[in-house]
Amino acid sequence: MKIVECVPNFSEGRNRSVIKSITDAIESVQGATLLDVDPGAGANRTVVTFVGDPVAVSQAAFLAIARAAELIDMSAHRGSHPRMGATDVCPFVPVSGVTTEECVEMARALGRRVASELGIPVYLYEDAASSDGRRNLADIRAGEYEGLERKLADPAWRPDFGEPVFNARSGATVIGVRPFLIAFNVNLNSDRREDARELALSLRERGRFRRDADGLKVPDGKGGFERVQGILERCKAVGWVIPEYGRAQVSMNLTDHRVTGMHRAFEATDELARGRGLRVTGSEIVGLVPADAVVESGRHFLARRGACRGVPARKAIDCAVQSMGLADVAPFDPAQRVLELRLAPRGLVSMDLDTFSAELSTDSPAPGGGSVAALAGALCASLVSMVANLSFAKKKDPALRGEMERVALDAQRLREGLLSAVDRDTGAFNLVMEALRLPHATDEQAAARADAVARAVMGATTVPLEVMQMGVEALELVLVVVHKGSRGSITDAGVGGLVGRACVAGARMNVLVNLKGLADGEFSSAARSRSSELMRRADELGVAIEEALEKHLA
Repeated sequence: MKIVECVPNFSEGRNRSVIKSITDAIESVQGATLLDVDPGAGANRTVVTFVGDPVAVSQAAFLAIARAAELIDMSAHRGSHPRMGATDVCPFVPVSGVTTEECVEMARALGRRVASELGIPVYLYEDAASSDGRRNLADIRAGEYEGLERKLADPAWRPDFGEPVFNARSGATVIGVRPFLIAFNVNLNSDRREDARELALSLRERGRFRRDADGLKVPDGKGGFERVQGILERCKAVGWVIPEYGRAQVSMNLTDHRVTGMHRAFEATDELARGRGLRVTGSEIVGLVPADAVVESGRHFLARRGACRGVPARKAIDCAVQSMGLADVAPFDPAQRVLELRLAPRGLVSMDLDTFSAELSTDSPAPGGGSVAALAGALCASLVSMVANLSFAKKKDPALRGEMERVALDAQRLREGLLSAVDRDTGAFNLVMEALRLPHATDEQAAARADAVARAVMGATTVPLEVMQMGVEALELVLVVVHKGSRGSITDAGVGGLVGRACVAGARMNVLVNLKGLADGEFSSAARSRSSELMRRADELGVAIEEALEKHLA
């Protein structure tokens, strides 16, 4: 799934009808899912969170900015929060299947469109910034709306998109890209704010002021004071007490979980707490969290207890929930709190075996052989992971255990990709059928239909090609576990080899039948050549697996 989060902040937190009109614009876009609306009357500001695929999120963001420009007059705005525009800031956050670079392109495209179609000056910030001096939102927003006209007159602050002309009604908008921010709180067996505050000062990246023997701040000779840096990078933290829980908490914002993950923050807090005679009782996540962050933490704790990390994502998530006590003070339902699980479509892979096979057995052309080929590949990868996990538990050699764990992790990646292709193959076929149903009575209609059919067929060819590639990679792993895995599971690996080869051969049939519907050209030639190359490799691997099995079973 390609998922991008967008968290625009609008300069209206009191008029509910204005806020609803903005969120209605977001929800009007198919593929954009509104997750949260958080208005603040004192700040006179509303933070909105929505997610979806890149195209839907980009369109929803533009419509929301346009609606805010229509309904919010900045010349009459008053509020406690710093701001410079009707849509003050609009960050894109890559969540799943999307790179930072792709989100940067989204930010630039949106900035260009907002400036040209709405006449609003746009600045880019954080990962989308045009220069280091514009990375920090606070620097861009300095002077706020009241100082914007003067700022625009300064050549050093020419907007990244649009003319340096003051838009009195809408102000300016800052668009950017940032990592996912995880609001992560660690609970203590204390009800004293000071306990949590002391831990927060030692943990947060900014740290604390250095003090002398008398407790006074130590000057840095530059007009400020020296600081002692905290333990955790990309971490902001405060200490407080939550009355309804009766607990002190270290409340953290992890601004890049790739640098400091939840497990690292949890363990660092626990270590410091023990040094002060305290204990960590659990933790909580505020809002939603991307799957990879929770899976990474779960796999960390699996490794801590000597277990293999190559397990399904859901099992790793369950381990994270247990290990960090995520349900300590409030329920934690992964299906609602983990973004990808909450947004997962109810497709073929969510069916039980009986329902799927029943659906397959009807006269409907989809799901069909393409989906079954992908499913066969997923079963191959599952068997590989099973054998690798069993072998990890039985092998004594650290190097061999490490190799089995790497195989299991790779197999899990392939299993997830191939399961995704079960639905993607059916979806691609349905797009071909939709294109074939387009009108073609006139020359213009016929040309548009032919173009739509060609594009749909290319998409329907790309999916089984990807399945072939993943199937070959799974067969490579089968060969590893046949040679190096536990002897007691060798027949499981052998069955994996059989269904893996069926995956590749079945997917190739779909590639070739789709290519019959395309005119010969560069795409067709490349797809035909690639499918032949992958099939040859699958055949080679199949023979090697069979020979190894015969040797071991003789």
